[in-house]
Amino acid sequence: MTPAETLAAAGLTAADLSGGTLVVTSPVDGSELARLSETDPATMPQVIARATEAFRKWRIVPAPRRGELVRLLGEELRAAKVALGALVTLEVGKIASEGLGEVQEMIDICDFATGLSRQLYGLAIASERPGHRMTETWHPIGPVGIISAFNFPVAVWSWNAALALVCGDPVIWKPSEKAPLSAIAAHRALERAIARFGDDAPEGLSQLVIGGAAIGEALVASPAVPVISATGSTRMGQIVGPKVMARWGRPILELGGNNAMIVAPTADLDMAVRAIVFGAVGTAGQRCTSLRRLIAHRSVRDDLIARLRRAYASLPVGDPRVEGTLIGPLIDRAALQAMQTALTAARDQGGTVHGGAPVTQGVPNGAYVAPALVEMPAQTAIVRHETFAPILYVLTYDTLDEAIALQNDVPQGLSSCIFTRDLLEAETFLSAAGSDCGIANVNIGPSGAEIGGAFGGEKETGGGRESGSDAWKGYMRRQTATVNYSTRLPLAQGVRFDF
Repeated sequence: MTPAETLAAAGLTAADLSGGTLVVTSPVDGSELARLSETDPATMPQVIARATEAFRKWRIVPAPRRGELVRLLGEELRAAKVALGALVTLEVGKIASEGLGEVQEMIDICDFATGLSRQLYGLAIASERPGHRMTETWHPIGPVGIISAFNFPVAVWSWNAALALVCGDPVIWKPSEKAPLSAIAAHRALERAIARFGDDAPEGLSQLVIGGAAIGEALVASPAVPVISATGSTRMGQIVGPKVMARWGRPILELGGNNAMIVAPTADLDMAVRAIVFGAVGTAGQRCTSLRRLIAHRSVRDDLIARLRRAYASLPVGDPRVEGTLIGPLIDRAALQAMQTALTAARDQGGTVHGGAPVTQGVPNGAYVAPALVEMPAQTAIVRHETFAPILYVLTYDTLDEAIALQNDVPQGLSSCIFTRDLLEAETFLSAAGSDCGIANVNIGPSGAEIGGAFGGEKETGGGRESGSDAWKGYMRRQTATVNYSTRLPLAQGVRFDF
């Protein structure tokens, strides 16, 4: 499809795409896609007030009924999957299968959250006092602000929104300025679901705000938005987190990865190579779970590097809309420059660089680059710094303790993995003395995309969590209630009152 056909198929009209000041371009070829109208920062108090009013109504709708709305959203996303996936490809440069895969994650979290709406369980707690019953109950907490990044322009919103909605919370979504079109199309799927759902859904239940830092700042600073879920760079998190906590809000932060794989002597190298290539070059290295460090045992290192160099040389780089392309463009030329700067630093710090050159032949006019494999003598400063690009640094180890120490010796801590057929090594890696990351995998790459497991938990932020497991508790408040059904009020031992 042409860009115009892709935009039209996603339901975006000429009126949607013109008349504003925010210029949206495609990383596929650098072409202009739209000029969008931005939300006026001065209107953010009204946006938040609408969400607050919606909360008063939505919180008393029974949770299984709230789950019905999310079920309908899943139906709308199924119907729009092909069109929305193509829009993701056009707007952020993901290859077609990854664009479709991102929408499938949205569908999956809707299924998960629909079932969750009947499982927001509390506990019955044994009371130390006779004639008393104590219980734990979970209640809606209030409007949730969602700030998403370009690399997952729709999935991350759905992870948060699906849970927030079944938990009884309205949502306000600020997407990346680099990917607002996908956000508009995804939000309209929810609007269609709300129209089918009926009057139980209050006005202001879900709102989309488009713009820059001032919009995000308004959400972050408002005490009326008790939860802020923000995805982006570590630098962004260092700004957002303290500001939210300073007003006693709750931040859910998903930030840097700099993820590592340990390849042990017993590893299945064929399986490891497939996982390495997918993890390191998928989405042109622009995932928070991208593989960035390879820690190989000395006995397998040379064989592994030789296999990877052959695999890297065969990878098709080009237009992500073309079948067979495995590596699409970086998001923009600034990302390309950051990659080249990192490779220069790696050479200066003793590294040997294979690949990594810009690609200009046979590609549209975008920021295309060959993936880089970099042999490093040690975990230097550039290795410890996360560059959002397809760079894989290779390090060497002799003992498992040494490998785990290398894995953990970076400030970031989202995901990690080990390839081994040694049970003791695998269990050590998963133990308290092993990986310090929120995601730890054995014989699989650093991906954390299954919605049943809570995504996040990185050490740098103290463990923001989205999606599955018990992540729903981050969107609710806990209340412990005690009921006295005895005939008298128990008093402290030895205390007497005369009435």
